[in-house]
Amino acid sequence: MTEQSSGEGPRITLNDAPRLGEFLRARRTAADPARWGFESDRHRRVPGLRREELAQLSQVSVASIARIEQGRTHRASKDVLTALADALELSGEERAYLFVAAGRPTHDDGRRSPGTLQDDAVPVALAHLVHDLSDVPALVLNQRLDILLWSRAAAALFVDFGLLTRRDRNLVRLAFCHERYRALFGHQWETMARNIVAALRSQADRCPDDTALQALVGELVIHDSLFAAWWGATTPPASKPPRLTCHHPTAGEITLETHVLRSEGHQRADLTLVTCAPRPNSPSQQALRLLLEGIGDVDRAVAG
Repeated sequence: MTEQSSGEGPRITLNDAPRLGEFLRARRTAADPARWGFESDRHRRVPGLRREELAQLSQVSVASIARIEQGRTHRASKDVLTALADALELSGEERAYLFVAAGRPTHDDGRRSPGTLQDDAVPVALAHLVHDLSDVPALVLNQRLDILLWSRAAAALFVDFGLLTRRDRNLVRLAFCHERYRALFGHQWETMARNIVAALRSQADRCPDDTALQALVGELVIHDSLFAAWWGATTPPASKPPRLTCHHPTAGEITLETHVLRSEGHQRADLTLVTCAPRPNSPSQQALRLLLEGIGDVDRAVAG
């Protein structure tokens, strides 16, 4: 979000501020759901944003938000705090308290200035689109293949991205450095990984001055011999499979058809939306639906 919240809200100072969990819950319940496009109606049992809505906006898991609000953790990571502060559009004073209450330094917290679209910002319209695709695995990537935004289904099927650091939320690092993510693709991993390397090379050619991209390539060339070999190869990558099968440990095999859409918006032409959808009325669609229903049951139990 890049706009300043329209609501004033209560002023918070370090002398009279509530504890971390109470403060986060107070700011969540004070938020106007309509501000972020959520329905605000009389059927809500409590005012403000629901936990799952804040989780969608911040990409922090419902379980993590529940632990903070229920006082079961007092030292959330800087990435989690920054994501929650950005999602709730906290003022400078409120943001400072959030970090102090969690025992974190308040400097260099990655705050976005109102009206400024920085490197990790996703346009609101695209964020709403991913929200509407909650039952479809979907990712928003930048030119370095950093994962900036993901759907509920993507977190359930692939990995809970909200539990990863910002550095590790990268499609290349996941493919080469995350064993559980790699295992999901079985014998298709090599084809998938080769195409990721080819996609990164294409981006490197388009953005030769991106030092962060160069650093990512240098790191993986040193630490992974397969990446180094494929990066230096002159042969074209393997053809993209029409379908990709995930071997989920509880849901079983789920076959997906992948679609890649590049953003043409004037603000962020470097963004890519990737969706991975099973065929309608297929066993894979049923397996994904059951997986999401199971995740929803767990989230409701934790939230309750």
